[in-house]
Amino acid sequence: MRTTDMADELFSGAAQPLPAGVRLATARHGGVTVTRVEVAREGLSRPRGRYVTLEMPSVSVLDERDAAVIETCAAELQALLPPEGPVLVLGVGNRRITADALGPRTVQRILVTMGAGAAPPVRGLRPVAAVAPGVAAATGLSLQQLAAALVGQLHPAAVVCVDSLCSAEGQRLGRTVQFSDTGLYPAQADHTRHLTRDTLGVPVVAAGIPTLMQAQEGADLVVTPRALDSVIAHGAALLGAAINRALQPRLSIAQLCWLVG
Repeated sequence: MRTTDMADELFSGAAQPLPAGVRLATARHGGVTVTRVEVAREGLSRPRGRYVTLEMPSVSVLDERDAAVIETCAAELQALLPPEGPVLVLGVGNRRITADALGPRTVQRILVTMGAGAAPPVRGLRPVAAVAPGVAAATGLSLQQLAAALVGQLHPAAVVCVDSLCSAEGQRLGRTVQFSDTGLYPAQADHTRHLTRDTLGVPVVAAGIPTLMQAQEGADLVVTPRALDSVIAHGAALLGAAINRALQPRLSIAQLCWLVG
């Protein structure tokens, strides 16, 4: 099987039963199919934890007017986060490479509410900071070093990492969103982007959209969606709105979109 970051692709095949310790359930919410995977033991192809995949029409045609999709995404994300406390949103990836720019572009859509003293400037808003750490080649520091330094300074209740994902199924590129409470854990074992509770000392929730697929198993050549620019632009807006709504439930989607501009 081609490399995939999508938990439901690994465990939802009808040809064989689920491994012991894995539970999978699928539901339909309007135009969104929600698949929840829970891995309850170690030693499987993905770390122990909860994974939620939301499948929808191409994100390239969605915007802030698609409130039902945003609300569904926000509800699933909120269930993976601690109910209170500051949150650090990290936009992981290289903004100069379109397929890898989802994280940095999403950070631009986050409602930042954390003041200089780690308190929100408006009472009733959850403290939120948002950073795009860049890549090691540009900063001279690894993602783990930068994330650990930020966590050490801000002491967040949780970190939300946004990154582009890899799918094994071409038809799912730009059409699915995945959230997980296992941290940022790319399928490649030697990948440098691993950020987990063990490495940072706080809960790490990962969010992403698959934007690439291996052309063939074991090959370096990758395939991206035809409307890649739109997938990244609209996908970042969708994830930004969902994260904002999950973190600031007192504000409506319209209010959040207006505040972010």
